[in-house]
Amino acid sequence: MRRLILLLVVLFSLPAFSQARHPFTFEDMMKLKRVGEPVPSPDGKWVLFAAVDVDLAANKKTSHIWIVPLAGGPERVLIADQDGDRPRWAPDGKLFAFLSTKDGGSQVWVAEFDGTSGTVMAARQWTHVATEASGELWSPDGKNILFTSDVYPECDGAPQAEEPCNAKKLEEHEKSKVKALVFDHLLYRHWNAYKEGKRTHILITEAPEFPVTREAQPSYRDLTPGDYDAPPFSLGGQDDYAFSPDGQEICYTSNHDKVEATSTNNDLWIVPVNWPANATPADVLAKTKNITADNPASDSTPLYSPDGKYIAYRAQQRPGYESDRFRLMLYDRKTGEKKNLTENFDHWVGSFGWAGPHEIDLTAEDEGESPIYSVMPEACPNGCYPIKVLDGFNDDVAAGENSAAQTKATNLSERLVFSRMSLQAPTELFAAEHGDYAVGLDKIWAMLRGESKEPLPKNAMAKPRQLTHLNDAVLSQVDMSPLESFWFEGAKGDKVQGFLVKPPNFDAAKKYPVKFLIHGGPEGAWGDDWSYRWNPELFAANGYVVIMINFHGSTGYGQKFIDAINGDWGGAPFEDLMKGLDYAEAHYSFIDKDRECALGASYGGYAANWVLGHTDRFKCIVSHDGMFNTVSAWGTTEELWFNNWEFKGTPYTNPEMYEKWSPRNSAKKFKTPTLVVHGQLDYRLDVSEGFQLFTTLQTMGVPSKMLYFPDEGHWVLKPQNSQLWWKTVTDWVDQWTAIKK
Repeated sequence: MRRLILLLVVLFSLPAFSQARHPFTFEDMMKLKRVGEPVPSPDGKWVLFAAVDVDLAANKKTSHIWIVPLAGGPERVLIADQDGDRPRWAPDGKLFAFLSTKDGGSQVWVAEFDGTSGTVMAARQWTHVATEASGELWSPDGKNILFTSDVYPECDGAPQAEEPCNAKKLEEHEKSKVKALVFDHLLYRHWNAYKEGKRTHILITEAPEFPVTREAQPSYRDLTPGDYDAPPFSLGGQDDYAFSPDGQEICYTSNHDKVEATSTNNDLWIVPVNWPANATPADVLAKTKNITADNPASDSTPLYSPDGKYIAYRAQQRPGYESDRFRLMLYDRKTGEKKNLTENFDHWVGSFGWAGPHEIDLTAEDEGESPIYSVMPEACPNGCYPIKVLDGFNDDVAAGENSAAQTKATNLSERLVFSRMSLQAPTELFAAEHGDYAVGLDKIWAMLRGESKEPLPKNAMAKPRQLTHLNDAVLSQVDMSPLESFWFEGAKGDKVQGFLVKPPNFDAAKKYPVKFLIHGGPEGAWGDDWSYRWNPELFAANGYVVIMINFHGSTGYGQKFIDAINGDWGGAPFEDLMKGLDYAEAHYSFIDKDRECALGASYGGYAANWVLGHTDRFKCIVSHDGMFNTVSAWGTTEELWFNNWEFKGTPYTNPEMYEKWSPRNSAKKFKTPTLVVHGQLDYRLDVSEGFQLFTTLQTMGVPSKMLYFPDEGHWVLKPQNSQLWWKTVTDWVDQWTAIKK
């Protein structure tokens, strides 16, 4: 009996991770912390980052500032008693700035930091701007803090008058009983909001000294006056502005074309930071210089080299095409010469960072991954060939230390800090430990110059070291399947990649229904990455095989493959989707081809609508934010350059193209039960597209349902709305595939 009691005690005292794992649930996903970009401290000892917590019951998301030692050790919340986002160090590391809504609106706060203990001693609000503050950045000389704010251009004037003017106009708008707006140019609304006469501008204010002895904000100056957005709207990624190393200049992105709605011509502008008190907006504009005026396509994300000689940035070459390849460019500040560092590299450059004055590390999508590559501009006067230094799906590269070792050409990515994710785990932070460079410098330099095309040996590549483990506890309790890749012959005889995810407790002897996911973009891709909106693991969790195809138009397979979708929306991509599913059915005996459902959002929603009129092979369809009527979609969208490029003109200059690829023209063939999802605040694909589709389905007697969100845009972001989305979509697919509970 005593042995039995001891055995029971041991069994019930085992840690949680030894318990049986359960299928991934929506509630599990909401428990995960959403980790932001790494921000290494100037002394290389610490990494700041923000992480978002989701409170499903309260229907809100809250970001907090965290810290982790770069050398290794547990991460911890740094400021527990208030929200915080986007931490940015002062150059001496004694202070850092961050964003907080503690006073009701987004403002810049400043925290005093003890570098020995890694703790915050005090935090004080620094800006008090009526139009709120975001995007803060500390100048390298420590004298200024830059931030962005949505201001009224007509308030441009003397620094002492700008803030009262903006505050007054904002108050008048909020108190007015008349909410009508008057437009005199396009792009009057964007993604999910109306501009209401405001423009995003870059403002600058005096930075505090340590210790911070006051909370009142000193006066600020608008460095980008005028009726332009500077920086322009961005869906994320690197900043579109940067300080020069001496803190005397900023470089920023702005589009000054007359019709912004049809233009992708973002240019890089430079402007001095320090101005006399009596300087006017006209004075500022007179000293502002466009350094990329020779390129009619997009130039963005400037980043000065540590020695101040260069500005690295990303550029496209074809105006009006938002999915042209992003190249890494180098601007010589002394001569004005520009050099394309990645013309020999047929991949989109993603995030990038300087690792000392001689090396740039960058990410680029490649066949479902996002490896980190390294390039040395001075090693390739006739064209660079980036070296892959780290596999995996990575992003947010940042230099981890300003040490002498970092500047050595032999230490590729030795001090790199970055974010990493996979299909089975959300973002965490990592550091890169350098590999064994016994391969020899001569070989590395030959690879950089393109004289050797052999990849870097595995033992010479950087080794990832995980810094944060915020989600280990949740992930240790759930059962997920790895991403499996397959290739098949698609349209045009090209090789096309597909992916498959199996359900938990998979049994190869059984038959499983299929969720066939179609990605958006269309210039996007499925891969070994994480999503909180269209999560393949969650789609598979209740007993489905998930299949995803990277059809013509997908990123990570070269620009020619991307361009293949232009003017061919329902052609090669549809052929790829059907051939990919055919291949999976033929090669995976556990697939039940009589119980398949197609689901897609954005372009995926368009493709779902196209599928609806061109095949009856699916038991059901889910169409989220999909284009149904190409002509009305052109007239109600805001970024007209997108439709103009993809359909090779307007409905008036090329009506045949719009009619050819409009899903509504196949409405007589609609038979498949369809769930329509759309948000009222979606201005990329207006809600009328969803209403038109649902009306058509209902009048034709096709089994259909519509999930309408009055408070969501192109994405469903609010926690409880997201919960309803998952339940409604899951129930719809279960209903028509007759999955056994």
